[in-house]
Parts: sequence; structure tokens; C-alpha cells
Amino acid sequence: MSDHHHEPNALAREVGTCMWARDRATQALDMELVSIAPGAAVISMPVTAVMLNGHQTCHGGYIFTLADSAFAYACNSHNQNTVAAACHIDFLAPAHEGDILEAEAIERSLAGRTGVYDVTVRIRGGKTCALFRGKSYRISGEVLAALAPAQPAPTH
Repeated sequence: MSDHHHEPNALAREVGTCMWARDRATQALDMELVSIAPGAAVISMPVTAVMLNGHQTCHGGYIFTLADSAFAYACNSHNQNTVAAACHIDFLAPAHEGDILEAEAIERSLAGRTGVYDVTVRIRGGKTCALFRGKSYRISGEVLAALAPAQPAPTH
């Protein structure tokens, strides 16, 4: 462990890089981690033809997935393993093929093992299409420690 762990922004960026490397779900949807900071994250996602529902708008499940990913990066940015306990979404406006969606997650509360995060999903250059609230629960361990190679057992 080096000194950058004392600087919260650097730690958040390192956590984001490490999580992204093994986050196959977000990679598969061509998402991009635009920014990450302590308690905050922005992720973008292009709306492609395979994401369209029968109304020819972006299926709500993809919008939820984008918001959930931004939530995950925001609530893990402190390098404490954290999972979703509950999520709620309100859909406000449709997104269409070719739109770039951006989800901005912001920490509203962090007390003990639980946190509350708000995520706003916007069409880049346009209107807000969804509001998401996630409740987080911290589990044991650290994000970065989980990626470190196992230390050999001491020999006597």
C-alpha cells in the first residue's frame, strides 16, 4: 500500500480502475466510466438497436442497469466492499437509438454499514430520462485487497 491511499480522489480512481477491469456486465454494454470521486460516479452508455423494446425506445432494464452501475461505483469508491440492498427507479422520458445516456450517482447519506445514493440518468445534451435511488450495504473486505495476490503463509 502506498501514500496515494491517503488521498480520497486517487483512491476512488484506483478502485474504479480495478472494478472496471473485472466488470464484464458494464463492458458488454459498451459503458464508459466517465468519472469517479469519493461517493460519486458518472457512467455513460450508448443506446443501440438491440436495447430497443416494442415501442422502439430503450428498454427500461438497460436504463436501470446503467443507473445501477453508476450506483455501484459511487458506493464502492471508498474502497469498502459494498452491495445494493434496495433500488427504486422512476422513468421520466424515453431514450432512443443513438442517444448517449449518462448516469450521475451522488452519495446522500453514509452511516454505519448503510448508504443512500441518488442517480440521475440524462440523455447527453437533453432531458432527464430517469431518477434512481439505491440503498447500499457494506460487507466485509476492501475492493483493492480482493484483487491483491494472496500472500504466502509464513514459514517457521
